[in-house]
Amino acid sequence: MSLDAPHEMAANAIPAPATPSAPGPVPLDAQTAGTSFLSSIVGDNRPPSPPARLAGDQQQGPLVRVVPHLARAPIGRSTVHAARLLRPASWLKSHELSVETTYEQRKNGSSSVLFKLVAGPGLHWLKYRGAWLQVKRERETRAMNMMSGTPWETVTLTTLSRDRNVFSQLLSEARDLAMKGQEGKLVVHTAWGAEWRPFGLPRRKRPLGSVVLEEGVGEKIVEDVKAFLERREWYANRGIPYRRGYLLYGPPGSGKSSFIQALAGALSYDICLLNLSERGLTDDKLNHLMTNAPERSFILIEDVDAAFNKRVQTSEDGYQSSITFSGFLNALDGVASGEERIIFLTTNHIERLDPALIRPGRVDLSMLIGDATPQQAKRLFTHFYGVEQGETAEPSLSPDELRRLGDELERLVKKAMKAGKRVSMAALQGLFIQNDARTAVTACKDTYLSVANAQ
Repeated sequence: MSLDAPHEMAANAIPAPATPSAPGPVPLDAQTAGTSFLSSIVGDNRPPSPPARLAGDQQQGPLVRVVPHLARAPIGRSTVHAARLLRPASWLKSHELSVETTYEQRKNGSSSVLFKLVAGPGLHWLKYRGAWLQVKRERETRAMNMMSGTPWETVTLTTLSRDRNVFSQLLSEARDLAMKGQEGKLVVHTAWGAEWRPFGLPRRKRPLGSVVLEEGVGEKIVEDVKAFLERREWYANRGIPYRRGYLLYGPPGSGKSSFIQALAGALSYDICLLNLSERGLTDDKLNHLMTNAPERSFILIEDVDAAFNKRVQTSEDGYQSSITFSGFLNALDGVASGEERIIFLTTNHIERLDPALIRPGRVDLSMLIGDATPQQAKRLFTHFYGVEQGETAEPSLSPDELRRLGDELERLVKKAMKAGKRVSMAALQGLFIQNDARTAVTACKDTYLSVANAQ
């Protein structure tokens, strides 16, 4: 309902100018109330613009059609019905409420039922960014979605002509909120014979900033990967195979695999996890797997140094893996090797790798992911105990005290490194998960400095 109701029209119809009806006799008090209210919100917008309407088609997703349109509000003209709507009680109260029920049945047999109150079919009013909107929700009782059985709905938004810009702002904000609720997931694929299959359920992406590496290390890898993805035509024009290989080496628990997982999530890539010791894997199957990896995916081969030195015969029909070292090299950059591919290798012992494996063309960038440095430990500490948006701060822990504890931890790690004690990022993370900020710093002092002093 609007002050001067525009003509209804179909989604694809051409809007025609609306002809306002002649005003009938209005009591003086009602006319004065309508005029004063409209004058306060419309001001000197004369002459009023003709009514317009933006029509949207029915959407298959939420099964709702949003139809915003504009109402003309002439100065000094009103009806008894409009004056009655302008009373504050009519603007601020919504009586049509519905109960929305959500039922979830889990695989283990348990279930949960949640409900919330939502605006039901009918007329509602809301104020968005200083503009009053009339929201009319209508449910189609005769037509339903044949797939889900959900009835079609139409939501009509009405506002004054001067506030027409709020429609695009409102729809953009609604779209952004819906996208946050449907964030992308990371899919991990594993080799199943000669094909790739998803392993388990898609998992939530890990923020790239949650993996704390030495200053500049992570940034260099990210820049190199992004530069490679943007130079497809450059590679083709020069006849260079469009593939890239990375080797991350360092002690266990330094964050090599975690960083690859976070990088894949940041670039909306999947991960193809390849185990070279898998039983029945041959050179031909390996080459087929690496050539036919899913699009937008990293191929990850962990602990590549242990792939060819633990060949144990398990039965009469041979070894766990029939891959040869030459077959592996050919799969990386041989004539039959595939293109449009990014491979990540990890190892704890780079000195055990054959030089033929890590030469340029097979491994284009090698990066050391080492133990925690004093600056890394402080950044990890701040990341764990700092307050993120939507979280509550640790009781009685002020920002100044958090900074002081971080500086103290930095000094502790520096002393431990001078004493020859290695500090693992995984060990620090375990301490931070189990303890609060003060207890974690005390535990680090007892763990590292006591051992260093004993030595």
